[in-house]
Amino acid sequence: MDKDRLLRLLAEKGYDVLFGVKKTFATYDIVSKGPGWIGFVSLAVGVFALIYDPLSAKLPSAILVIAGIASLYISFYRAEEYERSANSQLSVYNRLKSLYLSVQSGADPVAAKSDFDALDAHYYSTTMSKQIFLSGWYAHYKLFAETQIDWMEEQKNFTWKDKWPVSARITIVVVALALVVGLGLWIARANLCV
Repeated sequence: MDKDRLLRLLAEKGYDVLFGVKKTFATYDIVSKGPGWIGFVSLAVGVFALIYDPLSAKLPSAILVIAGIASLYISFYRAEEYERSANSQLSVYNRLKSLYLSVQSGADPVAAKSDFDALDAHYYSTTMSKQIFLSGWYAHYKLFAETQIDWMEEQKNFTWKDKWPVSARITIVVVALALVVGLGLWIARANLCV
């Protein structure tokens, strides 16, 4: 394999690994902090419901019950496993970056490809396929807003399509359309009442 193709391969695998790292850390963040935040918000709403009657109505109560069930669902994930997996994947990512820079500086591509294959096999042995809901969106944010990815950018040339998950784009369009239709219906209804 020639140097240019190997650099491209290393950058692509670096992106895949880093996204896996960020997604696993996103799951870890949600799993380790989510139940605490849900409990705090539920307690705060419960306290304010003592002095503000609309908070003790059926809808807020139902929302709090659903949040409690979500908290139970989240508790089935074992945060320490996700932290361990993410740290192991992060080690693979750092070694890929180092390998990329050494190939860029003139290291032997054949030896580097052998190192790459070993890293690739190790990466697949450390990944966790079960991730929590919305961890992909959070991972995109963590990857593109909080991380230096210049070495991968040299090869991949990320665009806004890479930085915004398809599901987020679809959700934004659906919510925007719902708001426009809802506003249109509200205006039409207001005009009929006049």
